[in-house]
Amino acid sequence: MRTAARTLGILCRMIGAVSLLATLAVFMPVSWMGWCHERLGLGPLPEGPVVEYLARSVSAFYALFGAMLWIVGGDVRRYGPTIACLAWFMIVFGVVITGVDVSLDLPVWWTVLEGPPLVALGGAMLVLQARVRREAS
Repeated sequence: MRTAARTLGILCRMIGAVSLLATLAVFMPVSWMGWCHERLGLGPLPEGPVVEYLARSVSAFYALFGAMLWIVGGDVRRYGPTIACLAWFMIVFGVVITGVDVSLDLPVWWTVLEGPPLVALGGAMLVLQARVRREAS
């Protein structure tokens, strides 16, 4: 396997593995969510079914996204177009979520560590995917 393909596969699987950690939050007791929320400096976790629903469903979405990245990272040539699509989704989502974070006045560290890395990682995936295509031709 050539360098770009190997690097892209590792990158997809690393992002996938980190995203799969969100599975824990799907099943986490609400009291633990509240503890985490307070430790992050965000104050008490609001109560109500919508808050719990959103926390669990977003965590499940991240986990599913991570599983997809793990799968496509196993064969970057076969899943090239899918990887490019996922990379663009990451870039767009990173930009959107940065805007959301800023509009909600979330802590600067939160904003810096959430959206911009998604944009950078999605960009890296696109660059590597282009190299994989060039190596194949």
